[in-house]
Amino acid sequence: MDWSHYRFHTRWALPASPTTVYDVLEQAEDYPRWWPQVRAVERLDDTTGVITIRATLPYDLVFTAREVRRERASGVLEIAMTGDLEGWARWTITGDGAGTLALYDQVVDVNKPLLRRLAVPGRPVFRANHRLMMRAGRRGLAAYLEAV
Repeated sequence: MDWSHYRFHTRWALPASPTTVYDVLEQAEDYPRWWPQVRAVERLDDTTGVITIRATLPYDLVFTAREVRRERASGVLEIAMTGDLEGWARWTITGDGAGTLALYDQVVDVNKPLLRRLAVPGRPVFRANHRLMMRAGRRGLAAYLEAV
């Protein structure tokens, strides 16, 4: 087993239409407005940017995100990542009653040297760190959606 390889699946129930949620999620440069752990998004061109994240633990992860799928009709937004994280992440947006279900899937290898050295003992802590970040993101997005 590669202890630096992670698969994540998160479900967010949100109080807005799928179109509204999709419109917000496709604007990655605005994530720092509502997601505290997304510290910076620096757009390089129309499909690529550098993202800096920091959750509860005291380290930053910096990676280049390149858009690989943007399909409004199917509600899919997908990126490829290189840098401290190598892999991909995908949002899939669908209707859920009067609101939206946003599914987030991510498959990555961690390349940051410190995290690779701590991969075995730190794995449960790193997974918990990710869960806390995702929980804060859902709360931030829900509040942001209520304000728009």
